[in-house]
Amino acid sequence: MFEKFRCQTSIRQKIILGYYAIVFIIVSLSLFTIMELRYMERKIFFGEIVSEFFDTALEIRRFEKNFIIYGQKSDYDENITYVTKAQELLTSNAKGFTAMVRPGQVRDLDSKLKNYKSLMGQYAKLNKDELTRRISLEQNIRKTGKDILTMSEYISKTERRHLQTILYNSRDIFISSTIFLSLAGIIIGQVLSRIIVRPLKLLENSMEVIAGGRFENILIDSKDREIVSLTNAFNKMLKELELRQRHLIQSEKLASLGTLLSGVAHELNNPLSNISSSCQILTEEIEDTDMGYKKELLAQIDGQTDRARNIVRSLLEFSRDKDFKKEEIPLKKLFEETIRFIKGQIPTKVGITIDVPDAVLIFADKQRVQQAFLNLIKNALESIADEGTVTIQARQRRNAGETDAHNGEIYNYLKYNGTCTLEGDTVDIRITDTGSGIPQDVRPKVFDPFFTTKDVGKGSGLGLFIVHEIIEEHDGCIAVDSEVGKGTTFLIRLPAPKNTKAGQAG
Repeated sequence: MFEKFRCQTSIRQKIILGYYAIVFIIVSLSLFTIMELRYMERKIFFGEIVSEFFDTALEIRRFEKNFIIYGQKSDYDENITYVTKAQELLTSNAKGFTAMVRPGQVRDLDSKLKNYKSLMGQYAKLNKDELTRRISLEQNIRKTGKDILTMSEYISKTERRHLQTILYNSRDIFISSTIFLSLAGIIIGQVLSRIIVRPLKLLENSMEVIAGGRFENILIDSKDREIVSLTNAFNKMLKELELRQRHLIQSEKLASLGTLLSGVAHELNNPLSNISSSCQILTEEIEDTDMGYKKELLAQIDGQTDRARNIVRSLLEFSRDKDFKKEEIPLKKLFEETIRFIKGQIPTKVGITIDVPDAVLIFADKQRVQQAFLNLIKNALESIADEGTVTIQARQRRNAGETDAHNGEIYNYLKYNGTCTLEGDTVDIRITDTGSGIPQDVRPKVFDPFFTTKDVGKGSGLGLFIVHEIIEEHDGCIAVDSEVGKGTTFLIRLPAPKNTKAGQAG
């Protein structure tokens, strides 16, 4: 067990791993950016040197022109100074210049500077009468100076293009890095979400199912220690809740049985009174020779005994624990029997009307479905404060779902809270009261377990939940429609027995 637990992963480990991955990506991109910026810094610095070299070449040509035209020694000195500066710049940054152009071009430029300096020195030493020599040197100086300026301009333009290319590349790298970092963040987020959030979301969905009253074990495919421990704890809690709910449901059934006993006591009183009266008459008139009258009294005793036996049998059938078993049951007789159980609890000014054709049958477990009807009728009676009516209607319908979708009849499920549709033939049952009604904000919760609007101690909140469970157990559905101050209608749909013809909708 310990080895299994130790081999499981942990959400904390995964979060830390994801955090390290993000930090590694950010640090890597930061180092790459720093190196790129330092490279750009060196390039910009060298660009300044190239610009300075080009400016120096321009100054060389300017003072060259002045010296040739005016012949002033100061112009010659400035010219030589700038030539020397150009040589120094070229020599001290030979590596950078070599990277810009071919090595032979750098050597050629250095040679031309030396030659230019030598020509300027020779030109400065000439006498004025050496005209031919002067013209020849002037031509060589101008040509060499032009070559120097052309090469320096080429180097300057090449460096500018290189810098521009570096800037474009840096921009592209920055955009690519941003996109990559975003995608990496999204991917890592999705992975963490799939690994961590998904099990928690499944756990949340399972909690919603449990909140709806279905105690199903939570099954989450996760190897994380935290999720596994949480799942095991929840499943253990569910077992305890399910056990406690069974006890509460049994208590609710016992409460219903208490209600039935009260009704049965009232209902048995009539046949017992008739039996007692008939026995007293027979005792007093035992010597009477009217045999026909005696037989009539005995027949009454026998009939009332059968009636009492049927009442007791119905009570035993309701109270006895037995396996779930469906059978065809006449619906009208089932409602009459159920109402007989609670006859003593029906207020004087409240009437119950049964509008169910004799031919309507349901295929159900009598004990279970009778408990559902009993709960609904009791709720209907309790919702009527002074006087009113409870109406029980039922019809067999052919292709109920299709009929409702096209004809929009009074059984149309769309007007009810929640859908209640079944394919094929159905038995539609409506239990309507003229009571206080159910507020709209409460209506969606009426079938939730432990939900009640009654005062503390007067309701367990399991009555309608049990009804819902019983109807679903019979592959049926139930919905409610209500208006405050006007009453409530519960619609129940059960599959019609297969061998029974569906009656006409009333």
